[in-house]
Amino acid sequence: MSRPIRFNAFDMNCVAHQSPGLWRHPQDRSWDYNTLDYWVNLATLLESGGFDGLFIADVLGTYDVYGGTDEAAIRQGAQIPVNDPLLLVSAMAHATEHLGFGITTGTGFEHPYPFARRLSTLDHLTRGRIGWNVVTGYLPSAARNFGDADQLAHDARYDHADEYLEVLYKLWEGSWERDAVTRDKSGAGFADPAKVHHIGHRGTHFTVPGIHLSEPSPQGTPVIYQAGASPRGVRFAAQNAEAIFVAAPTKDVLRQTVTNIRAELVAAGRHADDARIYTLLTIITDATDEAAAAKAAEYRSYASAEGSLTFMSGWMGIDLSVYDLDEPIGNVHSNAIQSAVASFQQATEDGGEWTVGDIAAFGGIGGMGPVLVGSGETVAALLSEWVDETGVDGFNLAYAITPGSFLDVIEHVIPALERRGAYQREYVPGTLRHKLFGEGDLLPDRHRGAGYRPGAPHSTIDDSVRTGVAAGR
Repeated sequence: MSRPIRFNAFDMNCVAHQSPGLWRHPQDRSWDYNTLDYWVNLATLLESGGFDGLFIADVLGTYDVYGGTDEAAIRQGAQIPVNDPLLLVSAMAHATEHLGFGITTGTGFEHPYPFARRLSTLDHLTRGRIGWNVVTGYLPSAARNFGDADQLAHDARYDHADEYLEVLYKLWEGSWERDAVTRDKSGAGFADPAKVHHIGHRGTHFTVPGIHLSEPSPQGTPVIYQAGASPRGVRFAAQNAEAIFVAAPTKDVLRQTVTNIRAELVAAGRHADDARIYTLLTIITDATDEAAAAKAAEYRSYASAEGSLTFMSGWMGIDLSVYDLDEPIGNVHSNAIQSAVASFQQATEDGGEWTVGDIAAFGGIGGMGPVLVGSGETVAALLSEWVDETGVDGFNLAYAITPGSFLDVIEHVIPALERRGAYQREYVPGTLRHKLFGEGDLLPDRHRGAGYRPGAPHSTIDDSVRTGVAAGR
């Protein structure tokens, strides 16, 4: 029996997400992203397959490294146009009972005080099924549109995010005690003011003296997602994240990545399995290996080389438009490209020198993750190998077409995994956090955020803070 496998679905409130050009496929419905029907139907489909959640990515800028403009991104629908992900959740939650929702927002573009209320509202409305993917930003165009010349330096963005999380933990964990709302109709009142605390935060980036505006939600702090791959990003994830998304082209790379993350979790005072680790993957499957291979070939015929290179240029910070498609990668002067391609080569049978066109082909479906092609039984065997040999918990599944790629996984791969005893389609009752870990609805005491609860050893929330703020008004 293989280790149990978990699935997340990876999507974005835009066309084609990470498979540029595939929106032209006659069975793709990603162009329908502007309707609630698309999202509600997707959510109910994923819940029927027992997916942990739907993870919705987001950007607040355009991919404009390729060609020095955003024209290629606009032409190819490369994550533009793109809509707000948070507004989708209420409708999907109303149509489902168990599916979790991981929503991406950046720490650099909204003050934490109103953001805390919006996430608490969603946690209430979903009955505890909301998660937040913490991103610090990577598109310079986003910073420019918020009035800055460029983003903060890489590590400085994480320093800023550390304080952002501190403010949120104080609001979510420290402001309202869990039993502050009494709903006492006999005269005591709706809530007990003695159990509602001003947080008194005064830091480098934020000053937030008051109370959280929302009463305690089912999870308090939503499940924290994170996808930083740098050493600084991994340290940040080890302190905060409960679900970590990675992208690795081979099992060897993934094994080392998982090992490093588990070690960082322990170094942060947590358990090695206190975060579920999902790796990016796209599955193209059908009833037989031959049918799956034919489907993959058909999908690739719709892929956009320009769209793929637009993404790769943005992710790696190098304008690939100045090179011909047959240009050898050795002539591209970029350490990011060289290291990425070294990893890509391990994932392919061709060990020869790659060209810019090879990069375009590799990223044409599913972005930076590998693509598995085969029957349900073949893919199930491959997934079990990845889990058993790397220690990863599951897979963040991108799509070639939507909802077709997810439907194929549910029809072909999940039954094969169930026959192996490697997949649990039935949900555990309770919140998203409890479904993921089975340890209750709230952050465990060993998590950084729990330290901001009133009475915690290092908490700064107490009555003297509340009284001092009130006296200073």
